[in-house]
Amino acid sequence: MRRALTLARRGMRAGDGGPFGAVVVRRGVIVGEGWNGVVARRDPTAHGEIVAIRAACRRLATFRLKGCDLYTSGEPCPMCLSAAYWAHIDRIFFGFTVADAARIGFDDRAIYREVARRAGRRAIPAAQVLAAEARAVAREYAALPRRARY
Repeated sequence: MRRALTLARRGMRAGDGGPFGAVVVRRGVIVGEGWNGVVARRDPTAHGEIVAIRAACRRLATFRLKGCDLYTSGEPCPMCLSAAYWAHIDRIFFGFTVADAARIGFDDRAIYREVARRAGRRAIPAAQVLAAEARAVAREYAALPRRARY
């Protein structure tokens, strides 16, 4: 956790982004680390947790991080929390909470509420198009004998 805090401090002092650092640990060894680089990279997905998960996946040559823990300076936003689930992270340890983050200008609570709504009821309009064609692609994928299992 101290390494995640060090990375958070390094990134924010460099002007890379907010106070978010993260490390992925497997069997007591850091296998991926990162800090918020949203501003420096001009990439809204460059959160510390995402950067750390990507680094761990590259290092371990897998997209499944079963057996790994995520340590992060702040409670993960909805995107980072989802990424941890998709990566099959075992446990998450965090420093400050979502409420603490909101007090310093990083208010994820609205996003949490939006994600819980049905697509047609979210603030960003969403509409289904070419459903039959899209389903055909999904069926084709499902029929692949060597498809990746998520």
